[in-house]
Amino acid sequence: MNKNTKIILNYLLGAVLFTWLAWSIYNQLLHQPNLKSSLQQMIDTLEHKGVVAMLLVLIGMLVNWGLEARKWQMLIKPLQPMPFLRAFRAILSGVSFSINTPNRIGEYGGRVLYVSNNRSKLKAIAATMVGSFSQLIVTIIFGLTGFIYFVANFTPVRPEQVTGYATWEKISFGVVLIICGLVILLYFRLQIILSIFERIPLLRKARIFVQIIVRYSNADLEHLLLLSALRYVVFSAQYLILLDTLGVEMLWWQGFLMNAVIYLVMAIVPTVAIAELGLRGKVSLYFMGFLSMNSPAIIAATVIIWLVNLVLPAVLGSVLLLGIKIFKEK
Repeated sequence: MNKNTKIILNYLLGAVLFTWLAWSIYNQLLHQPNLKSSLQQMIDTLEHKGVVAMLLVLIGMLVNWGLEARKWQMLIKPLQPMPFLRAFRAILSGVSFSINTPNRIGEYGGRVLYVSNNRSKLKAIAATMVGSFSQLIVTIIFGLTGFIYFVANFTPVRPEQVTGYATWEKISFGVVLIICGLVILLYFRLQIILSIFERIPLLRKARIFVQIIVRYSNADLEHLLLLSALRYVVFSAQYLILLDTLGVEMLWWQGFLMNAVIYLVMAIVPTVAIAELGLRGKVSLYFMGFLSMNSPAIIAATVIIWLVNLVLPAVLGSVLLLGIKIFKEK
């Protein structure tokens, strides 16, 4: 894309989409029954739990990105051994790059700045994609599990539709298992991707940059999945802690499953950073609304988790990038 197209997509279109979503959320909140009592409940619970909750959420942010740094440290090892702190700085720099790109794909560009060998930078991008693949697998597995729970418990059904609904539920479950199976199979057979590059003439010259993906053993890939699952649990726990602190009453496992559907939707739907908050708020209101009518608290938790897990690391990453620029100039 040329520069003008990027500006239109990232700012103009994104700003319009964000404004529309924000207005929709505002109207939904404005017409919520017992709005004043919900706001008062949120203030009361914040006074009792706010400090401890925010401390836990901030610690969770460090653990969240620390696990991602450990993943990247593993992935980059065949190209360049990297200390954990350097990997952590690379991750934060990647977040600062990603905040203005669709679905945060700019994250790859920020990370490769910490790769010393220029010839290894494109290979590092391929290695990073393996880590993203492992996180996507975890998101899909938990998300589809949550979707099954959602369909089974919150889809309105008339008595005469029960038989058909049960059949549809079984079909959906079967499709879910097939999707999960195929995704996991591809993950543990990454050489399939390399063979595609070798067989397509247009991609053949680039195969040297993706050859690194076949250097990871099944044990490495399993370790990556474990780290991705731990990271998923951490940022899910952050959101559930905030919901509880802001007065949203629900069973934690129900909140976890509904949140899993939200993450699945956010992973599938393409968006730009400026519109992401509005979309995340709208999706959260829809799915969490089946568990609680406390819409103000749901929106507040969504905004706080976005600020803590994305904006704050992006600011820190920008400072680190400034340090790299000054160091190069000297």
